[in-house]
Amino acid sequence: MNEIQLFIEWVISLVTENLYPGVFLAALIETVFPPIPSEAIFPLAGYTILKSEMPFIHIFGVGFVGGIGATLGAVIFYLIALKLGRSGLYRYLKYAKIKETRLEKADKWFEKYGDKSVILGRLVPGIRELVSIPAGIFNMKPLKFLLFTFIGSCAWSILLTAAGYYFGVATLDLI
Repeated sequence: MNEIQLFIEWVISLVTENLYPGVFLAALIETVFPPIPSEAIFPLAGYTILKSEMPFIHIFGVGFVGGIGATLGAVIFYLIALKLGRSGLYRYLKYAKIKETRLEKADKWFEKYGDKSVILGRLVPGIRELVSIPAGIFNMKPLKFLLFTFIGSCAWSILLTAAGYYFGVATLDLI
């Protein structure tokens, strides 16, 4: 088993054994280290809520905590982009394993939708991890960036957590 597989297994056990701190940490790491997709973290958290017989309201709590973790992770890329600018970023893309075409896609998204692309971009896989970069390059106001990132990240987290809960209910109904 390679290091990435071991890391992913660690994240899975972190979320299932320590729901709220695990989701926070996983959302933070997922934003900075994309091999852990949020599409796996939050449905697992929803299923954990169901299996632990926790009230449905915990879906919103997990979404909120996940939104905080994802926002903190997004701030890292925002600040780097703000500091380095476009030309500085192109020099470091290869180290971050980000392809220039993915960054250009995020740039076009930001140019098309402006500041609201930060909220919308958090709901689109492939864009959600990168939308912080054009926000920094285009000098989006920091407070607006934080607010929009938090709103979009919470919405995404709640949606996926609810999906995990719902599909868990559907699976248990089949048994």
